[in-house]
Amino acid sequence: MFTGIIETLGTISAVRREGTNIHFTVESDFASELKIDQSVAHDGVCLTVVALDGAPAAGAAGTHVVTAIDETLQKTNLSTWAPGRRVNLERCLAANGRFDGHIVQGHVDLTATCESVTDQNGSWLYRFRHESGPGRITVEKGSICINGTSLTCFESTDDGFSVAIIPYTYEHTTFQDLRPGDRVNLEFDIVGKYVAKLLGK
Repeated sequence: MFTGIIETLGTISAVRREGTNIHFTVESDFASELKIDQSVAHDGVCLTVVALDGAPAAGAAGTHVVTAIDETLQKTNLSTWAPGRRVNLERCLAANGRFDGHIVQGHVDLTATCESVTDQNGSWLYRFRHESGPGRITVEKGSICINGTSLTCFESTDDGFSVAIIPYTYEHTTFQDLRPGDRVNLEFDIVGKYVAKLLGK
């Protein structure tokens, strides 16, 4: 389980295709702390560490490797990742950690499109559009996970919503790289999805 509080930014350093799978090599400043079989959220997608670069030089960034299968590639924006792309990284929540965000599973529901980015001279307003459907629910002042980042949504409709980004979040996540037309990974609030499922029955 994750909380949507980004720990650090990683950079895709290599992409290798094997059948329908894609292996991503990711450079980050906490790679030396990872272990094989550990779960790490990459732009909100829970992926398993399958390889490490061993012991990077002191002060140098290390790398880890994760594999995305076809099911993951179909529901996320990972198929567009290329070397040089930055991604939000979060390790799973420690049992004794603070719950600062909201419950995030790392299971992306679908992608959304960034429709607009507005600089509000101290914050940034982002508008997103997604396909409507069962369980794809946002509510005013409710939680949403965008590229692994826990945020509060407003101007909520059946197929879209807005979020406001403070300077700290802008500087420490990939929101600074996001432009209109870009696709992002969305995970809707798990509580809302369960309620929608029960009401549907």
